[in-house]
Amino acid sequence: MEPDGDLNPDTDDLPLRANTNHILVRHYVLDLTVHFGRKVISGSVILFLEPCSGGKAEDDVGPGAGTLEAGQSQERARGTLEDKDKVEKGAKRLPTRMEEMFGAGERHRAEVASETGNIQSSHLWETTSEDDFTLVLDCCELDVSKVEEVDVTSVSATSGLSPERSEAGSVNLQAAFTQNLISMASSRWRQKHQLFSSCSQAPGAQDGSSLHFYRDRWSLQVRKKGVASPLEFPRVLRICYETRPTGGSVRWTKDQDNRVCVYTAGSPINNRALFPCQEPPVAMSTWQATVRAPSECVVLMSGEEQAVPFEDGHTPSTFTLAVGHWRQVTAEIPPELEEGVRDRTDLGRTAKPGAGPGERTEAELGLGSSTGDVVKGTPFQTGRGDQTTRTDSAFCYSSLEDEGLSVTDYSGMVDDGISCSHGDYPCRFTERSARSQRVIPHRVFGPVCLLHKAQTVLKLLPRCLAAAHTVLGVHPFSRLDVLIVPAGFSSLGMASPHIIFLSQSVLYAGSSGPGGNSLSLCGSRMCHEIAHSWFGLVIGAKDWTEEWISEGFATYLEDIIWAQAQQLSLQETAEQSDLKALLRWRRLSDELKNSEEVLQILRPNMENTGQVSESGSSTVKHALNPDKAFMQVHYLKGYFLLRFLASQVGEQQFVDFFRLFVKKYHGQLILSQDFLRLLLITFPGMERKGLTLSAIYADWLDRPGIPEWLYERSAVWSQARLVEEVKAEVVKWILLSQSHQGKGRKRKRIEPKVNYKEVTSEQLVMLLELLLEEEELSVSTVRALQRTYDLQSQDAEVRHRWCELVVKHAYSQAYGDVEHFLVHDQAMGVYLYGELMVQEDPEQQALACRCLSLVQEEMDQSARRVVEEMVL
Repeated sequence: MEPDGDLNPDTDDLPLRANTNHILVRHYVLDLTVHFGRKVISGSVILFLEPCSGGKAEDDVGPGAGTLEAGQSQERARGTLEDKDKVEKGAKRLPTRMEEMFGAGERHRAEVASETGNIQSSHLWETTSEDDFTLVLDCCELDVSKVEEVDVTSVSATSGLSPERSEAGSVNLQAAFTQNLISMASSRWRQKHQLFSSCSQAPGAQDGSSLHFYRDRWSLQVRKKGVASPLEFPRVLRICYETRPTGGSVRWTKDQDNRVCVYTAGSPINNRALFPCQEPPVAMSTWQATVRAPSECVVLMSGEEQAVPFEDGHTPSTFTLAVGHWRQVTAEIPPELEEGVRDRTDLGRTAKPGAGPGERTEAELGLGSSTGDVVKGTPFQTGRGDQTTRTDSAFCYSSLEDEGLSVTDYSGMVDDGISCSHGDYPCRFTERSARSQRVIPHRVFGPVCLLHKAQTVLKLLPRCLAAAHTVLGVHPFSRLDVLIVPAGFSSLGMASPHIIFLSQSVLYAGSSGPGGNSLSLCGSRMCHEIAHSWFGLVIGAKDWTEEWISEGFATYLEDIIWAQAQQLSLQETAEQSDLKALLRWRRLSDELKNSEEVLQILRPNMENTGQVSESGSSTVKHALNPDKAFMQVHYLKGYFLLRFLASQVGEQQFVDFFRLFVKKYHGQLILSQDFLRLLLITFPGMERKGLTLSAIYADWLDRPGIPEWLYERSAVWSQARLVEEVKAEVVKWILLSQSHQGKGRKRKRIEPKVNYKEVTSEQLVMLLELLLEEEELSVSTVRALQRTYDLQSQDAEVRHRWCELVVKHAYSQAYGDVEHFLVHDQAMGVYLYGELMVQEDPEQQALACRCLSLVQEEMDQSARRVVEEMVL
């Protein structure tokens, strides 16, 4: 094992310590209890292990390898269930009473003196030899109480997996059982997951002894005395543990109704602070889970509703868990809910969030796990103790014809004859019935106070899902939940299999403008997260530093899918695309001027991308750098690389190629060259124009800054029709401002009459950005801008620019808009704090301090650190 060294959690790389080239976790069974009072999750995780014989994890697992956090099995656990930006589907866990993990049996836990409390070991760890084999798992901020071998041979259901008795003398029965279970064919998936569940309830090994373990800052290391190789190591382990209230993988907070909730943040350290696991992308595994929570809570998890596992790709935090007092969004909100929430919440609050009466700590815990198929009226189980009650939690099945949406489809273009390299698991890409499923069953959840606004999401979802199907073909997952997460969520959205976390910032309650203009931010963001089902989840990056493979693709595809959802003409699509491209160019250009060059590279490991140590461990470069968390270079520069490639082969041909690429690589992890090589083979004319693999690396992937093509193309986008319309409006506002200069003379000037053109949301963003470049705007002009466009009621992208304008020109009458934005749009407001502080205006600095004090308890930890550095 490489030593921990002096890693600085604020600036350095994230270590992936798991020795995946030696041994792999093939299945996890989690049994967890949520304690809101103590802000911890306690329980156990069962690991089913398989030693690697070839020294390379890929050799044993096949080309579709990835980690659990990297995008893995998903499953419906207790209650309901769910889906960053981090692979197979997991199985249902049968409801059982969890044994008392921390009261029974001998506790072999010894705390080692440490300032941080990050070092922990079991009794007699030092008595094991360095020559003994060590299982290394990624782990941090967990308190481990016991690691034991599980006696799966005691489970009667495994008798059919027993080797021939004639071989018993030469075969380790535990290993044989486990290997036969792991190797069961995909056609027996239901039996397979029932066996995993039964084995997870087996007692510890007959000798009663615990395995020795040692936990340092980033890993959990396990040994069995006298075991010198992975082949001899126990195949099934139980790890009993408890999370910490401040663990970076789990967010304890309050929702917009001021009720306690918890969800997995999964960033930047992924899920190692939720359970010990293997995090390198190659560590493909399935999982199943039981989660116990207060009976009135909704439990959402990423997972296959029908417990059908299949391989996906990588994305951080693909094991996703959310527990809270959320309600399902329906077409109409019952009046009693509407009245009840008015008594409890105030969205324009000025008091510190979380303060006030009515806070409850749940003592009794519910027990259960989902049963039932994905059908309308799927039972949602709740209960106390051993009792369960059922309420309907129905999936929506929308009629697109009723919505007036075209049903034109070409999903059969490249789907015929698909063969999967991940034969161990069932796959929707080979299911004929899945090919015609344009809209998968879907639900939307959120706090009561936002249910009305969230109806927009419920209305747009079928359009976006159908559009994605038209563009990309078969939906990789069989259903979708969307959760409106608390205000402190660190981004606008995060996709995991079967679930999307969506920020309240994308919700908009205003009236719909021309062509659904007011819905643009919500629709495009949902299309972005839906696109991750294909790029990020079902196809993932083999090296986590190549984030552009996920984020660049999703950014490129969101425009195409959203245009399809709006049923735009080719000309309207092209014009909208050019306007968005210019906005992104301006954002990228500004970001690159104000960031370190090392953070501007899409392939920071360059020729070493995808390489790991002999054990399989590696690092994620810059993953713990707080500045990186707020950069969009992988989104934007990756998007522009794809636009460049599309310009070389044709837009429609390029989108068609995506479908071909999905057909070939679904269920696998890739490097940049996998995509680029197939593209060059498919379009040989590119190489004849000098577009070789090395040339693309040199221009786009391996260097900071902006490629020449992008400079040239941005000049074209700046002359697009929608942009020229904006420029004409900007001139009117500048002239109006100039006409106000010199006022105050005795003779009152006559206010000039100006006719302003109606603009779209994206045009309004561009208009405000151009006005932000003006050194001076009169107060009357700023007031007229606010009144003309009703800026405080626009979507969050518009309001962000409006707040920047307010701060720059010290328009104190609208400081309330700035405060509202910083409180309710936290994912977008980080650098607005900097703008308030840099002006050196006492009133603005006081505003920044006041807003920070209001939200600091619910803020994302990374965002809070950055803001506190600016403000305090």
